[in-house]
Order: sequence, then structure tokens, then C-alpha cells
Amino acid sequence: MLAGKHILLIIGGGIAAYKSLDLIRRLSERGAEVTPVLTQSGSQFVTPLSVSALAGKEVHQDLFDLTKEAEMGHIQLSRAADLVVVAPATADLLAKMAHGLANDIASTLLLATDKRVLVAPAMNVRMWTHPATQRNRATLLGDGVLFVGPDEGAMACGEFGPGRMSEVPEILAAIDAALGDGPLRGRRILVTSGPTHEPIDPVRYIANRSSGAQGTAIAQALANLGADVVFVTGPAEIPPPDAVRVIKVQSAKDMHAAVMSALPVDAAVFAAAVADWRVASASDQKIKKVNGALPVLEFAENPDILADVSHLSDQRPGLVIGFAAETHDVLTHATAKRLRKGCDWIVANDVSPSTGIMGGTENAVTVISDAGAETWPRMGKAEVAARLARRIADALTQPKEA
Repeated sequence: MLAGKHILLIIGGGIAAYKSLDLIRRLSERGAEVTPVLTQSGSQFVTPLSVSALAGKEVHQDLFDLTKEAEMGHIQLSRAADLVVVAPATADLLAKMAHGLANDIASTLLLATDKRVLVAPAMNVRMWTHPATQRNRATLLGDGVLFVGPDEGAMACGEFGPGRMSEVPEILAAIDAALGDGPLRGRRILVTSGPTHEPIDPVRYIANRSSGAQGTAIAQALANLGADVVFVTGPAEIPPPDAVRVIKVQSAKDMHAAVMSALPVDAAVFAAAVADWRVASASDQKIKKVNGALPVLEFAENPDILADVSHLSDQRPGLVIGFAAETHDVLTHATAKRLRKGCDWIVANDVSPSTGIMGGTENAVTVISDAGAETWPRMGKAEVAARLARRIADALTQPKEA
């Protein structure tokens, strides 16, 4: 798919630079030509020798190398590529890009290029969430710069949160999409995510522990493969991904209405943790204590979004995928749920407290379909998403083998 494509890869300074070596190897395996640029800081984490050995080319490091300037000036180098990739993209590189600085070879190439630029940020969580970095990100998005990640997880510095560079499969998928070669280009896919909030009164509600991390990662992975993603999300902790159409909802009834209005789609992934019940008659005023008496709440069943979409006669998506979050007898319950709901696949996982999966950064899933149950090893939620997105792409392009 990437055969004959020319990638200009800029490697910034950060511990995540080691992933750039694997990225070069995998790009080369897929037929891409990689021209590496190593910043001065990047050379503190990976050596020019290792980079050039994998790329099969000399590494560009010095803006004022007269020999290279005579053979191929930095202006020509910046425009000879089909895509410029910055991985890792440090806070410093993002700031230079946002403000048009050009005081080294990397920033000069980025300012001089007329090609699309894809960045994979990697930095400390406080640096990523700092208002200055977020302003720079907003500026770059407005300039048309593409982002993949960052992911959330443990940092090399010992802190935890968003800032980890995306894994190589995610970056490869984003490169595919940026070059217009994504296997899902032209496909419209619906993804639901996050919890729902079912009101008790104006200040209280029923909810669950879902962070929305897995659904968000799936939406991003599908977009990276070129899909037109409609992302219906409850009030999740995780912000929605870029480059998708976002529909924010609160309750299960809201989500049901949003999903139905988004049809038709080629595929639907129901990753949201939708509440099964709601308070039948939510109060329009805050419920007050009365002499210590306990309020009596009557419940009603919420609409079954997965089952309703699975049993549609005219607008049923070609592929319907549900999720089964269980605490015991996971495969038994998930298999029964798939048959009961009528969906094509069920992605089952164990969310009992000891696993740390609900609200965590990792997942361990089993994909259940007509072909049987396929158990995947525990991995980051972004990796689960990338793998699931690839499987969805295969199913939509080769439906007989799904």
C-alpha cells in the first residue's frame, strides 16, 4: 500500500524516539522510501548509525552542511517527500511549527515544505496539558497539520496521563490515511462511546465507571484508516478525537435518537457503556431529605440500542459490533449476548475491579463472531483499537471472509 511512497521522517528528542526505529523498519517493509532527519536532541536517544542502517540512507542532521546543500538543498528535501512525519514530536518542535521558527534543520524543513505534515506528539503529561502546548496544537490543527495521539499511560518520568507517543501500528494507519490510501476511505462508520447519565433529579444521576477511552481510541483508529466517523459520545472523561463528527449526548434515550438519526452507515461499533435502566419519573426539583426517610425510585428499562440497530430491516449496517463488559463467566455471557442482540461481533472483556480495565489504559478482549472466539493478549487500548479497526477494514472489503 505504501510502495513507492517517499516519507520524510523527522525524529525529535525524547525517550519515544526508540519507536521511530521500528517505524522505519515497518515503512521499509511496506515498500516506502524513508529519508530520516535526526534532531540534535533526538541523537541523544537513538544513534545516526542505527537510523541510517534501517533506512538505508544517510541521516540528515546539520542545516549548514555545505556538501548536502550542494547536492540537495533543504528546500528541495522538504518538497521531495509525499508526506512529512514527525515522530516523536516534542513540545519544542510543536512550538516551533506553530510560531514559524526555523533555527535547525528539522524546523526549517517543516517551514519550507509544501506537503502534508503528520505529527505524533510525545512529552510529559504536564507539558502536553499546558495551555501553551494546547494553544500550539490548536494553531497547527487550524493550519492543517495532522495529529496521531498522544496516548494515555505511564510515562518514563514516572507520571501518568496523556503524552505517550502512539504505537507504531497507529502511526502507520495514520500515514495510510494521510496519503489517501486508507482502506476505509469512502466508508461511513458509527462509533458510540462513554457512559450515559440517567437523571434522578436536576443534580443527581445514575452512571457507570466508563471513561470513554476505548471508544475514543476506536473512533481515532477508524479515522486513521480513512473512514468518515460519526462519534456519538456520552459525558466521557476522555476528549473526543480529531477529524471525526462528534455528537454529544447525556442519556440512553438521547444516544438512541442520535444513533438512529446517523444511519445509514457501513458499520457500527457500540462501545458505549449504556445504562440499562433509568428512573421512570425523574424529579424536576432536587429531592430533599424528609425526616430521614429514604426516597423510593422506580426504574424503567432503557432502549436497547444495539439490538434495535441489529434488527433493522432496511438501514441495518453491513457490520454491527457490540461490546460486552462482564465481571464473571465472560465468554458465556458475551456469547449469549451476541445471539440475543443479533449483532455480528461481540468484543468481550472482563471489567471486574481486579483487572483495572474499566477506566484504565489497557484492555484484554475476546472477539466473538460466527467464526468463533478469538482472544487477544492484554495491550494498550489504542493498540486494541488499531487491531480492531484493521479487522473491520478487512471485513468491509472482503465480507465473505469476515
